Amino acid sequence: MLKTIMLALAFLAVLVFSACSSTGQSQSLTEQIWMLTELGGKAPLLETTITAEFSPDGSVSGSSGCNRYSGPYTVDGNNIDMGPFASTLMACPDLLMAQEALYLKALETGSTYQISDDELTIKDQNSNTLAVFTALDQNLMGTSWNVIAYNNGKGAVTSVIIDTEITALFGEDGQLTGSAGCNDYFATYETDGDNITIGPAGTTRMACQEPEGIMEQEQAYLAALQTAATYKITGMDMEMRTADGAKVASFQRALTP
Repeated sequence: MLKTIMLALAFLAVLVFSACSSTGQSQSLTEQIWMLTELGGKAPLLETTITAEFSPDGSVSGSSGCNRYSGPYTVDGNNIDMGPFASTLMACPDLLMAQEALYLKALETGSTYQISDDELTIKDQNSNTLAVFTALDQNLMGTSWNVIAYNNGKGAVTSVIIDTEITALFGEDGQLTGSAGCNDYFATYETDGDNITIGPAGTTRMACQEPEGIMEQEQAYLAALQTAATYKITGMDMEMRTADGAKVASFQRALTP
């Protein structure tokens, strides 16, 4: 009798393992931000980032390379149905717009999906691969960001000056580096959960005259960094705040597949 029960349990375990292996669903569709790495058998255009985020409420959204898009989706086992999609109305170069149209069509044509080893594959009803994504790491270490806005030290959060770029690369060695708009900067950083401590920043010694206010922006941004006490990553965006909850800076993830 005991031998019969053990054989039955072993057979059940094999069935469960086979089912999991056949579906390939080793991760959740809704607990990741997915970045496109292959579209129609080719890599996306350089310096474009295309993403998909599947919400538990049945909506999928992200960046299609030029515009932001959103629409409904449903799943039934390995089957998936997406769209139709609405998007913003920005105009980008023709190649980007063509890639965007191809991407959204691929999503709407998608019939099945498979997740394995941090990779999401969307296929059509004939099992042809339409798009492949990789899961974005939501940890801070080893990520790169563009600064969107910063605390100017006068009680206000202001956008980065047009035609200037402020970046932040959080190295795996605890070093924060980037461009402060004119000069390159470097500092140490430490994290503990959602808490962060950023040390005083050193910089190169360039003096920029244009655009107006660039040096004041640089000084205010670097000063604001030292006040950061917490950070929060939400998909492609990150915010840093002081211990009192005041916003230090807003960031957007910078990625090239």
